[in-house]
Amino acid sequence: MTQIYKEVSRTFNEYLLVPNLTTKDCTPDKTILATPLVRYEKGTEPAIKLNIPFVSAIMQSVSNDSLAIALSRCGGVSFIFQSQPIDSQVKMVRKVKKYKAGFVTSTTNLNPNNTLSDVLELKKKTGHSTMPVTEDGSPTGKLMGIITSKDYRISRNSLDIKVSEFMTPINKLVIGTKGISLNVANDLLWEHKINCLPIVNSKGHLTNLVFRKDYDEHKEHPNELLDHEKRLVVGAGINTRDYKERVPALLEAGADIMCIDSSDGYSEWQKETLEYIKSTYGDAAKVGAGNVVDKEGFLYLVKAGADFVKVGIGGGSICITREQKGIGRGQATAIIEVAKARDEYFEETGIYVPICSDGGIVHDYHTILALAMGADFIMMGRYFARFDESPNKTIRLGKNYVKEYWGEGSNRAKNWERYEFGEKGGYLKFEEGVDGYVPYAGKLKDTLSITLEKVKSTMCSCGSRSIEELKRTARLTLVSATSIIEGGAHDVILKDKEYT
Repeated sequence: MTQIYKEVSRTFNEYLLVPNLTTKDCTPDKTILATPLVRYEKGTEPAIKLNIPFVSAIMQSVSNDSLAIALSRCGGVSFIFQSQPIDSQVKMVRKVKKYKAGFVTSTTNLNPNNTLSDVLELKKKTGHSTMPVTEDGSPTGKLMGIITSKDYRISRNSLDIKVSEFMTPINKLVIGTKGISLNVANDLLWEHKINCLPIVNSKGHLTNLVFRKDYDEHKEHPNELLDHEKRLVVGAGINTRDYKERVPALLEAGADIMCIDSSDGYSEWQKETLEYIKSTYGDAAKVGAGNVVDKEGFLYLVKAGADFVKVGIGGGSICITREQKGIGRGQATAIIEVAKARDEYFEETGIYVPICSDGGIVHDYHTILALAMGADFIMMGRYFARFDESPNKTIRLGKNYVKEYWGEGSNRAKNWERYEFGEKGGYLKFEEGVDGYVPYAGKLKDTLSITLEKVKSTMCSCGSRSIEELKRTARLTLVSATSIIEGGAHDVILKDKEYT
């Protein structure tokens, strides 16, 4: 017989936080937003932790390499969309991993017999203006010199002139030896007022480059999320069809974390995908799964090996799964149940598996509600689609600027791999997402910093200095429809926000 839940399925809009005592040492500048991204055992640290509890959705109109770079520099992670050929997704991952690092492996190299024409062609292809010159033109060859844009003038130098004639030779370079620390390398950059420090081994062969710009940018982005090689952390979406080909390519490109992209994750297809990845690559492959909305779905994916589990079906602003198929659950109710199941699993096994709230975020304060209800971090699509760094077009609509935004379940996305029992090739029989617009919001960092300040301020009002403490001590109350109206501006005539 059909099981009918007696409790009402509720959304974030139906809850408010009740303030706790705010102590004098509970201030926004002392609030920590770090949170685990992947499973870990009791008494150990997770292999990857987020510096802020936000990740971007696995969507064509949201998560590409430019958004991934911007978000990782602010402390979060993007999951580059999987509804594209493997090689193009891999290229995006590589762009993120090569964007900055402490010790960079050079990918733009020349030999002494190359010409200025080769230099210009390589610069156009890679965008790099600093090029090591090695004896054989390889990234690990014997270092002969370096070329920067200061070494030539296109208006005066012949395109046929050899690199050896205008490069800065090694005897005029400041170089570091393999084994020095990044701090020492940065000190050399500052002491000698140079922009690039080549690192060589005992035989004079190039091993790495260290750039001054990376040091400067790190100071501007103190929360940036880096791997053990000081590269930006990046995620990637995968599906349950071509994972045997896609996963090894993504791992080779440097993807730190993957996630199976599906509107309904409680399936044998996801179980098989997880078990294959874990049996083949072990801990070298970190992969999340979902989406689910209850205890049973969570435990099913956790036992299959998921490193985190996404929670939420049909709550996204662009998603119409509920009205098309009649499946889903109110996001607040789903998070509360799955969080309880996660904590029980942790008590029983000593293994903590983070949960990600995916969908249902309308206002900034909904992110704090999700965390208070038990989510470890939040995945958002509409929020990040609004920014300059997202891949969608900015257009003028009437008097306002907007950005295009479409769901992965829409025909525009042509993302059939997302549906395990769907047909491959051709249009979907019906859509589970729509195609629309979101208001343009400028640079990611500017708006995200305001959202994070709201999160910190609210946490302080709840007497919490960390997300873990918020989950333990937060108090929530249900609200009526009239109290929601009461909570906004009312009974006044608002002024236009145009101040001189």
